[in-house]
Amino acid sequence: MAMTYRGDDGGRRMPPPRPPAGRSREHQRAQMMPLPGRGRSPYDERTRPMGEPEPQYAPPPPPRREPPRPADDYPPSRPPRRRRRWSFGKVLGALVLVFVVFLAGIWVYLEFSIKRVEALADYSGRPVAESGTNWLIVGSDSREGLTAEDEERLATGDVAAAGGGQRTDTIMVAHIPDNDTKPTLLSLPRDSQVKIPGHGTNKINAAFSLGGPKLLAQTVEGATGLHLDHYAEIGFGGFAKIVDAIGGVDMCIDKDMNDTMTGISIKAGCQSLDGRSALGFVRMRHSDATPRSDLDRVANQRKFIGALVSQIASPGTLLNPFDFFPLLSSAPDALTMDSGDHVHNLAGLAIAMRGISSGGVVTTTVPVTSGSAENWDKNKSKQLFDALKSDSAVPDSVIVN
Repeated sequence: MAMTYRGDDGGRRMPPPRPPAGRSREHQRAQMMPLPGRGRSPYDERTRPMGEPEPQYAPPPPPRREPPRPADDYPPSRPPRRRRRWSFGKVLGALVLVFVVFLAGIWVYLEFSIKRVEALADYSGRPVAESGTNWLIVGSDSREGLTAEDEERLATGDVAAAGGGQRTDTIMVAHIPDNDTKPTLLSLPRDSQVKIPGHGTNKINAAFSLGGPKLLAQTVEGATGLHLDHYAEIGFGGFAKIVDAIGGVDMCIDKDMNDTMTGISIKAGCQSLDGRSALGFVRMRHSDATPRSDLDRVANQRKFIGALVSQIASPGTLLNPFDFFPLLSSAPDALTMDSGDHVHNLAGLAIAMRGISSGGVVTTTVPVTSGSAENWDKNKSKQLFDALKSDSAVPDSVIVN
């Protein structure tokens, strides 16, 4: 039953009884405790009882620092790696390196692909080597690698009808001096009567039929007194393939040429001769355009060689892959060199002979006594050979063109 205080205030209710002092403060603190899992409440300051000292909170610990490492035990940190940039010099150097490797590859390919033969050998009484370098250049009638259709197309003629065996339509000596004298390209007419070792006196081209390159080289050395240092030979098929490989050779023909023996016809005028026409041009002697027979033929041979070498050495051929690579592939089958010769020797010959068309090379035939070109003029021939031996200028009086 509720108790009321009925005094002066009439029927006012009595205030609720106060709880004991000790329990009241503890109860208040219990109500203001934070919930589990929560930190300090933002209302703690407002609910902190009066007179109670402010709680002290420990400051956060300072960040942990690693102790310094000894300089001797650890290498210094590396700077960030930069991206390499190719300068013009590096690009140029790389291109030069690629070019050198390319040339080296070509050299190795030719060095081991070109056919070799024992053409030059020592023997008793051989002329001693003197000034300059001498090449024996031979154009043989070899039909090696030609089919019956090729022989008919090139009008090479029948081997049996020609007497069989190997024969030469072209015999030349290329002299490269050691000084600034002009190189010389000398033709030896194939019908020249000379002494062939072991076979008496005969036409010089018979030496090739009787004993091949070795006997021919010995015969030329004995007849001229010149020491031969290198040998190069090219056959019918190889000659035509080289010409076709570079797309023909540009020539200017003075007169119409109609060979009654081979049936090959070449019109007058400037034109590009293909392999068939070029072969007919350097072999032609039965024509109104070649009244001196073999003398006109050897002159045409030197003229064509000059045009051929100039065109091969031109940038238009060397930098044109459609000409250069066919030329490169046809050279090993076309050429035969002495066993002691190398590609750099052949390159030296080509460089020396490229001035034929521009007059930088002396071109001549051995002086002869008649149009048949069978007998050499002894006095003039000796002057010519002596000039070559000593690297002297060839006298104009002995030049025959």
